[in-house]
Amino acid sequence: MSKISPKRRRFEIRKKRKRKIKIKKLREKYLNSSSEEERKKILEKVQKIAPHLTIEEFLKPIKDKLK
Repeated sequence: MSKISPKRRRFEIRKKRKRKIKIKKLREKYLNSSSEEERKKILEKVQKIAPHLTIEEFLKPIKDKLK
């Protein structure tokens, strides 16, 4: 196996940070959304950004704030 280049590693780190920020913003939008339709759209966006993230994992940090 070859070693990953520093430029590629930096790119991956930047991509991961950006994804984390986007997910955080989407959580805030989800909390402040009023209609079920809005929430459904937000969950669809989350699946596009981070397909590995399940809905339960996405909602876990804000579960207590939802009620």
